[in-house]
Amino acid sequence: MTALRIVHGAAALAGAGSLAATLWTGLDERGVALAFGVLIAVGELTRWSDAEVRQAAPLATAGSLSYALLGAVAGRPTQADAAQVVTVVLAAALLGAVPHIWRGRTPTLDHLARRVLTVGFAAVCFQPLYNEGVFASWSGPAYALLLVALLCLTALCDAVLAAALAHSRTRWPFGPLLREELRGLLGIGSAVCATGAVMALGVAVAGLWALPVFCLPLLLTQLSLRRYAAVRATYRQTIASLARATEIAGCTPTGHARRVAALSLAVGRDLGLTGGELTVLEYAALMHDIGQLSLVDPVPAGATADLPAAQQRRIALLGGAVVRQTGVSAAVAVVVERQADPYREQPVAARIIRAVNAYEEKTRDAGPEGPLRALEELRLGTAGDYDPQVVESLARVLAQPRAWRESAPVAGDGRRTALSDPPRGWVTHG
Repeated sequence: MTALRIVHGAAALAGAGSLAATLWTGLDERGVALAFGVLIAVGELTRWSDAEVRQAAPLATAGSLSYALLGAVAGRPTQADAAQVVTVVLAAALLGAVPHIWRGRTPTLDHLARRVLTVGFAAVCFQPLYNEGVFASWSGPAYALLLVALLCLTALCDAVLAAALAHSRTRWPFGPLLREELRGLLGIGSAVCATGAVMALGVAVAGLWALPVFCLPLLLTQLSLRRYAAVRATYRQTIASLARATEIAGCTPTGHARRVAALSLAVGRDLGLTGGELTVLEYAALMHDIGQLSLVDPVPAGATADLPAAQQRRIALLGGAVVRQTGVSAAVAVVVERQADPYREQPVAARIIRAVNAYEEKTRDAGPEGPLRALEELRLGTAGDYDPQVVESLARVLAQPRAWRESAPVAGDGRRTALSDPPRGWVTHG
């Protein structure tokens, strides 16, 4: 938690110091500060959480960055310093967060800390030099490229902070988390940076009326992203419903697929899987037992880990065929149908599901000593059945109850499902 305390402490010091400096010197350009403050507050009001439970406020972010890089309004140089920028952004973000707090969707400290530090970074890099006239001779493309370069550096700073905070909270590997954050910059992140630069340039030429004009494209983009997120949530819920077919038919115990999916996602995170790899892993884990629906004689309690290899492969192939007929991605079908192969021939997702499924079955009704005994049996099977790296990753994850909460499958509304029966062996805390 060292990184978590450092980031939160730095954000608190920056916010408190900026507020004190602004109260001491007074607020310059009050009309400009009010206009950007309203924009940021409205952006926070439209904030939402996507399927990965990330706080997304593109309009507020773009407004904050444009204010940090604002040099003039309608051709007249501004007088705001970096402290005032941070104060206005922090006050507006807190104001916009009030309805979310009232509805029980309290924003995390990480969200506010990242906002304060990234905006402060951009403002400190730009405002002092601009106020001293360093950029007075910069005009046209050179000035625009300067803003773009500063925004790129700010985005990289935010990505590093996000990865560090996630690593501190979840103990997932920092490298894959950073790659996932950088990959996100290519999507909505690039649109946010571009809008921030365009708003700063537009206000410098046309005045504050440029703000609503240049916000409209980003608002439309945000609306499209929310619809896309809703479609993805519905798709996930459909797959979760298909996975429950084995439970309804009595082939597998209630909650088995969800427990395997939650634990598989945690192991995948620990092994460095990101993005689409985790999506395929989640879908395949939810549907890994669907081949049992094609059996004439059901497997007792749905436990396939101790079946003969030939029978395991038959069930896996039947499952892959069913998945292909549902229209789910072919990559998911491949993982399902190869989960019974020797681990050296399996994709990583299939290795994870095989080990996690075996662990879940071996700990079922096994008593207090079940988890340790199951891990020992998995380690003994690493000669040919289970990947040693996956087994050791599973052991690490079981010692980190936070990983279950962060990796639990999502429900149809985009929120993580709270499993009433978490994977066995986890020590849960309130």
